[in-house]
Amino acid sequence: MQKRRLRTLVILRKLLVCAACSIALVALLSINVHLFPSSKVPKFFDSYKLPAQHEFGYQSWTTELVPPHLSKSPLPSHKLYGASEILEYGKLWKPPPNRDFVPCVEPSPNYTSPAESQGYLLVHANGGLNQMRAGICDMVAVARIINATLVIPELDKRSFWQDSSNFSDVFDEEKFISSLANDVKVIKKLPKDLATATRAVKHFRSWSGIDYYQEEIASMWTDYQVIRAAKSDSRLANNNLPLDIQKLRCRACYEALRFAPHIEAMGKLLVERMRSYGPYIALHLRYEKDMLAFSGCTHGLTPVEADELREIRENTEYWKVKEIDATEQRAKGYCPLTPKEVGMFLNALGFPSNTPVYIAAGEIYGGDSRMADLQSRYPFLMSKMAALDYIVSVESDVFIPSYSGNMARAVEGHRRFLGHRKTFSLDRKALVRLFDKVESGLLKEGKNLSNRVIEIHKRRQGSPRKRKGPISGTKGMDRFRSEEAFYVNPLPDCLCRKESPDINSSLVIR
Repeated sequence: MQKRRLRTLVILRKLLVCAACSIALVALLSINVHLFPSSKVPKFFDSYKLPAQHEFGYQSWTTELVPPHLSKSPLPSHKLYGASEILEYGKLWKPPPNRDFVPCVEPSPNYTSPAESQGYLLVHANGGLNQMRAGICDMVAVARIINATLVIPELDKRSFWQDSSNFSDVFDEEKFISSLANDVKVIKKLPKDLATATRAVKHFRSWSGIDYYQEEIASMWTDYQVIRAAKSDSRLANNNLPLDIQKLRCRACYEALRFAPHIEAMGKLLVERMRSYGPYIALHLRYEKDMLAFSGCTHGLTPVEADELREIRENTEYWKVKEIDATEQRAKGYCPLTPKEVGMFLNALGFPSNTPVYIAAGEIYGGDSRMADLQSRYPFLMSKMAALDYIVSVESDVFIPSYSGNMARAVEGHRRFLGHRKTFSLDRKALVRLFDKVESGLLKEGKNLSNRVIEIHKRRQGSPRKRKGPISGTKGMDRFRSEEAFYVNPLPDCLCRKESPDINSSLVIR
């Protein structure tokens, strides 16, 4: 009787998911992109938390439809500070030269099918969505190294997930399994005869190389048939791994691990809606309460707000640093730009006021009042649907993160892999100096500010370069932390340079 009830519940859940997705698709087809109306207080949602099943189709930020004057074309461009004289409109959207780099993730001739499995690897993927994505892809590589059968990973339901979403609710499970068939055996569940078997629960050492896994972890197969990875984040080294392992990480990340079909469909539809207004910017606006509390950034906040953030930091046990000098933090470039500063940055680059801007963000601290200046400069701000931020950001014509984070890094790496799409890496340290001068009246917004901002970011737009190694002088774990993460820049491991056709059409690493 209990099994029959469970089957009924599963069937009902699937029917509800299909119905919700159908409603969401119909809603997206029948309406245009939502705007951020000045009369409304914006409602944002955590950019790392995928929606519960009942949330698909929810109209985020506002329930209003696009006003009639925007149903066919954007707002007329307002005269900026000689923007047309600073940069030609086409140059604003032009991607950096990719220098003929293209993806090259095919394994070497010596690469073989998966060896005989020594046991089963269970994985608890921890963190937010993009942190879990990277961790899952690393565990694919680990499974290959230790000759394990990978069981579909368990998603983190405690930190950012407050629903019962499983891997198959978010990702395309069948594609994940089939795409990796020649690399790693992947199964949906542990065999029944091993369900009660003793498991070795192991916290894999952070940023570990192949020797650690081949010697210390693989040796555990002598005593155990099942190994459970307690965490998946940053467990594999960024560099000095066999090239075939690095290429496998890229195949897992950019080919095998895709969102579930219904999420992909909604993402593509939203991108089409955005593109119907012309090229657009995806702005990853990191200005959420918890992030500001953690980093100690209080510029532009009221004393009451600053005290609130300090209390949050003091009361969060697992945050190690409690006393932070906000002024020093900002001067060093360790703080996100405020929404107002982001508006100044876009303005200085020369983007006209009718530029469509997609906001990928959680709940902005301060709400409507904090967004007012950005909205006045760029009234065509787009709403979001949770979980679609990644898709819309990867596909955008220009991607601008106001602060580095898991999503910003993941999107940057994916855009590099797809042809080095235009992605700004903000020099926050230099920008805050300029913005402070504007605030104090020593510098005015206009051509002078624009020229400085453009010059600073001339070589920070996502052009091809090799992944950065550790900072000189760092040791131990600090050395690994200082490296540029593998998924931020997969060059040279997964990007090759095409030879001139009249010489050789093969791909070579340079």
